Amino acid sequence: MIQMHMQQGLSQDARIIRQEVFVEEQGFHHEFDEIDSRAWHLVLYENEQAAGCCRFFSSDQPGVYILGRLAVRKSFRGRQYGEQLVREAEAWLRGRQVKRLALSAQVRVRPFYEKLGFTASGDEYLDEYCPHIHMEKELGK
Repeated sequence: MIQMHMQQGLSQDARIIRQEVFVEEQGFHHEFDEIDSRAWHLVLYENEQAAGCCRFFSSDQPGVYILGRLAVRKSFRGRQYGEQLVREAEAWLRGRQVKRLALSAQVRVRPFYEKLGFTASGDEYLDEYCPHIHMEKELGK
């Protein structure tokens, strides 16, 4: 059974998932930041096991939120959980009249976000030596 849990502030389950995926698996050093305390965190559970997470928070621009830290644990990949997390976040944001969702995607997963309707803009840039690209999506209705 799949369940979603959302809370403001970083949950222990989201911390564990991000530690496994971004720090241990991908080698990022600056995974946790001051945004974690104010961001909304969404965790997907499969049979009560934390499988994936993401966070989102308001940007400096009115009506624009930033999606980030989307991660699915290795043993749960291939089940479209990343897509489910993004769709759930989008639905929640639409319900709050958010107009646009932006993110900083690792270039290697750009096709994943394009499939979900995001469009890349600008040049690629490095974030902890990993190529990233800015992407956005109009949420509309």
